[in-house]
Amino acid sequence: GDVGPCGPCSEIFYDHGPEVWGGPPGSADEDGDRYIEIWNLVFMQFNRDTSGKLTQLPHPSVDTGMGLERLAAVMQGVHSNYEIDLFQSLIKAAAEATGCSDLENKSLRVIADHIRSCAFLVADGVLPSNEGRGYVLRRIIRRAIRHGYMLGVTDSFFYKLVAPLTEQMGSAYPELVKARQQVERVLKLEEERFAETLEQGMKILDEAIESLAEDRIPGSMVFKLYDTYGFPTDLVADIARERNLKLDMAGFEVEMEAQRARARAASHFGPAIDVPVNLAESTEFTGYDRLSDRASVISILHQGEVSDTLNGGHSGMLVLDHTPFYAESGGQVGDCGVIRLDDNTQFIVTDTQKQGDNVHLHIGELKGAQLRVGDFVEPQVDAEKRARTALNHSATHLLHAALRRVLGDHVQQKGSLVDADRLRFDFVHFEPVNREQLQRIERMVNDQIRRNHPVETRIMALEDAKRAGAMALFGEKYGDKVRVLRMGEFSTELCGGTHVKALGDIGLIRITAESGIASGVRRIEAVTGEAAIDWMEADEERLHQLSQMVKAGRQDLPAKVAQLVERNRQLEKELERLKGKLASAAGSDLANSAVQVHGLKVLAA
Repeated sequence: GDVGPCGPCSEIFYDHGPEVWGGPPGSADEDGDRYIEIWNLVFMQFNRDTSGKLTQLPHPSVDTGMGLERLAAVMQGVHSNYEIDLFQSLIKAAAEATGCSDLENKSLRVIADHIRSCAFLVADGVLPSNEGRGYVLRRIIRRAIRHGYMLGVTDSFFYKLVAPLTEQMGSAYPELVKARQQVERVLKLEEERFAETLEQGMKILDEAIESLAEDRIPGSMVFKLYDTYGFPTDLVADIARERNLKLDMAGFEVEMEAQRARARAASHFGPAIDVPVNLAESTEFTGYDRLSDRASVISILHQGEVSDTLNGGHSGMLVLDHTPFYAESGGQVGDCGVIRLDDNTQFIVTDTQKQGDNVHLHIGELKGAQLRVGDFVEPQVDAEKRARTALNHSATHLLHAALRRVLGDHVQQKGSLVDADRLRFDFVHFEPVNREQLQRIERMVNDQIRRNHPVETRIMALEDAKRAGAMALFGEKYGDKVRVLRMGEFSTELCGGTHVKALGDIGLIRITAESGIASGVRRIEAVTGEAAIDWMEADEERLHQLSQMVKAGRQDLPAKVAQLVERNRQLEKELERLKGKLASAAGSDLANSAVQVHGLKVLAA
């Protein structure tokens, strides 16, 4: 870059000989393939600041980089990376999968290059998505699929290259062999999804290009292809370059911003709570150890303004110097309860939110006389609700660990909701979780509950926690010190929420639903404790009612229902047959009632 560590460098070039076109570096023909850089050494000894001034680095070093595939080309006596043995085997496999006999075809080279990138990304736990690493993977996959489309391929083909890639590179990368089936499933599913829109999107793009009055594809068309047909912008850029066209990216950004504005307007979520209080007067959370405390009111908010008092019958927010009330975060809802001044004056807390990292906002209504800043109060958390919420939060950790064991290490948490009545867990996965897998997951969690391991918490340095195997959420920001929650050998995660003392406290978990909420994101909903028992009892009651309705024992219900369904199907067929027969008979009767009028048959209905 323009600033930072730097220094002189040496570059090693290999001359492939005069039979290959190209000139030495710095010449007019330097873009040719005769002289290829295979190694670079940068002697890092200076630091350049924004003014261009160079200062000596305290610890000089050598930054070295070698083109491994370029060196392989030199050693194998070929003039291109795509001619080395590794690529040639993949290109031949791509040719077989696509039916293309021209091994010099550029699309085969793109496909061979992209199968390596995609396979290793998926094996490393990355799944196609619309953000971050997942979107990089999705773009590479779709670019490869488009090149297959250019070769006339309409069926799924890309995933078939995983086998020859594994055969070629599996001995050096055993993790690729282990993940082969998963890689194939992920790539095949992504192919099938994109195939549904690729042909239609290409047709629309071709028609738009034919009608262009200039050499620029409008931003509105780029956005339509991106938003409706799943075309990444760099894929459209590839097509534009092939046809000597430009993209109106400024117009695309205008369309994207308009979409973001629509999304914000349609969102059910209100703006983040922003209260003008002195953040230096932070709240100390004491709720890990107790549900009641003695505290001082340090700020009052009423009708959006800071106030010294809050009168009875009015709603507002209180900030205390310390509190046992948990503020909503990490998917866990905020605590409810009461803050007492005396027997006659109580602030009923309906929610607890957080401003910044340190201020807890107790939201509710004052019953009684008046509260003032500086009053000493007794905050009391709703113990029953907190306990039920803790069951669900601890169960969420067990569920996360079980999902990774059953579905694979690619499973990552994308969001959660933990309240007193249920839990909801969103996670990365590329296909629906089938019934057998759900049963294994539920059984695994219940097995851990029966083992009744204690739930241990420790405050540790972040790096120490990661070395100890604690699972952190990808993309989440953590401080230098973190709270580590350990449940036997089954689950270790970073978490600031409230939990049970021992896993047996959860009692039971029952998975109630599984669904997809976005591309590559699944959702599991579940209940625990008494709510799980209630759910099972409701199931029992429904089974009882069905048994009564069809007059069969529970063990005979499947056979009885199948019998009724088949009987209903036969009756529907018989009904259709009789309707046809009746219509035919009615037609014959009508024809027989025709009369002759002046030599013509007249039918009156």
